[in-house]
Amino acid sequence: MVGVSRAVTSLTNPTVKAVRALHLRKEREETGLFVAEGLKNVTEGVETGHAPHVLMYGREAADHPLLKKAVQATLAAKGEVIEVTQEILAKVSRRDNPQAVVGVFRQAFRPLSEVKPTGSTVVALHRVRDPGNLGTIVRTADAAGCAAVILVGECCDPYSVEAVRATMGSVFAVPIVRATEDEFAAWRETWPGSVVGTLLTAEHDHRTAEYRKPVVILMGNEQQGLTPDMAALPDVNVKIPMRGRADSLNLSVATGIMIYAAMP
Repeated sequence: MVGVSRAVTSLTNPTVKAVRALHLRKEREETGLFVAEGLKNVTEGVETGHAPHVLMYGREAADHPLLKKAVQATLAAKGEVIEVTQEILAKVSRRDNPQAVVGVFRQAFRPLSEVKPTGSTVVALHRVRDPGNLGTIVRTADAAGCAAVILVGECCDPYSVEAVRATMGSVFAVPIVRATEDEFAAWRETWPGSVVGTLLTAEHDHRTAEYRKPVVILMGNEQQGLTPDMAALPDVNVKIPMRGRADSLNLSVATGIMIYAAMP
C-alpha cells in the first residue's frame, strides 16, 4: 500500500509489544492511549477527527477504501502505519479470531466544566464496574444524542478494550467526563434542569415523574445501586416497574430505558 511505513512480522517488535501492553489499565493511564479494534471503530475515530497514533492492519484489509482513508489520516498526523501478520493481530487483540484492523488512539476525557445545559440529556454513572455495561451505555447515549457521560467516583475504564468494543465506535462521539463525588455534587448544584436518580425503593414511576429539561440521569452501580449520599442528590428518584419474577434490570438496559424516558 502506498505510504505504508513498513511491515512487521515479529511479536517482539517494540510497537507490537507497546500495543499489547495497552490491555493494562496502568499502561493506558501512563501513556494516555487506548486500543480500538476493527475497521468500523477505527473509521469512527477518523471521521470524528481522531487520527490513530498507530494503525495496524492485516494484508486482507489492505485494499479496503476505508482503510486507505485511515492510513492517510494516520500519516498526516505523523502516526505509525504497519502491516502485520494474523498472529500479531491475535496477540494484540487477545482473540483467536481478531479484527483485521487495530488502531491506537489518544484518550479524550473532558473536564466537568465543559458539560453545559444545552438541552440534551446527560448520563451520570456512579462507580460503574462492568466495562461491557459502560460501553453499551456510551453507545446508547450516542444513539439518543446525549450531551455527555459522566463517570462519578471510582469507575471502570471507558478506554479498556472491553468497553471500547461495546461502544461500537461511540467512544469517539460522546464526551466522557470523570469526576469525584464531591466535584459532581458541587456541579449538580449549578444544573438548571432536573437530576433524576433510580432506586428500587423509590415511590415515583419513571414514566410519570416530572422531568424538567435538560435532564441528568444518575445511575448507581451494578451491585448496590445509588449509595445514600448519591441518592440524596437528585430532585426526584424513580423506579422502573418490575412485573415478572426478576427484581432488577441490567445496568445498561435500565440506563437505556431512563435515557429515552428523559429525551427532549
